[in-house]
Formats: sequence, C-alpha cells, structure tokens
Amino acid sequence: MDNTPQPQESLAEYVKRIRTSLSLSQNDLAMKAGIHLQSLGKIERGMTTKVNSKSQRGLAIALQIPPEYLDAVVRGVSIIPSDAIKFCPHCWTPGTGVEEIWLLPRSQFCFLCGTGLRNSCVQCNEPITSLKFRFCPYCGFPYKASKDSESQSRFR
Repeated sequence: MDNTPQPQESLAEYVKRIRTSLSLSQNDLAMKAGIHLQSLGKIERGMTTKVNSKSQRGLAIALQIPPEYLDAVVRGVSIIPSDAIKFCPHCWTPGTGVEEIWLLPRSQFCFLCGTGLRNSCVQCNEPITSLKFRFCPYCGFPYKASKDSESQSRFR
C-alpha cells in the first residue's frame, strides 16, 4: 500500500483513500483518532481543509502514517521520498543503528545533544544510505571522526 500523498491529492481524498485501504469505517477511524465522527465526515467531504494539531496526531496514528504526510497534504506540497539516513555525528556509535527520531523529516538537530544531524558525507557530499559500515562507499571517508582526531582538533 502506498500511503504517500499523491500530487494534487486533497486532504479529503487522501484521508478517505488511506482509511478505505485499511478497511476502516468512518466510525472506526474517528474513534481511533479521537475525533468526532461529524468532524471526520467534514474532512472526507472536503468541507474542512485544515486540522488542528491534536486531530492531526490522532489521524496520523489511526491511519498509520507520519504526521508530516497530513501536513504536506494540507499545505499542498509534495513529499519527497528519500533513502538518505540522518544521524548525529556526536552521539551515533559506528556499527549501531540510528535513533528513529533522527529520521523524521523535520529533525535537524540531535534530541540528545543538540548537534546538527548529518545526512551526507562531509568529504564528497554523497547522501548516506546505510550506516552498516563506518566509511562512505564513494570516497572512503569515515562518517564519524575517531576519538583521537576529535580530541586533537579541539586543541588546534
């Protein structure tokens, strides 16, 4: 199932498409989302083109989609799918996975230390698509500086 908003798809069309693909009735979706059935009906009939943040969060959870998808549909902008991975160059440990919050489209800084997240190699600027290895597959540059080089660069 492609739950990504389609170009020119309205909020009404998008919510109804995802709801029906999940085999949910309007009543089921309204209950799961924590919104009034009449409110959902207005959304699906195109009478409501914006939703407040509480309703947006509820709908996103009930429809099993990122809240950013609903936001994009409301604003009429496209979602650009990306295979790039973002990580904190300070907190990430090579050989481990990334924190899920780093992957959110709006995430720009680490929630642990405040460092800017990195999504491309600092040497060749190619997007990072896997952190299985410590080095960029294009240029061989390490994604994270070693402890020795970090401490040496502080004293320069």
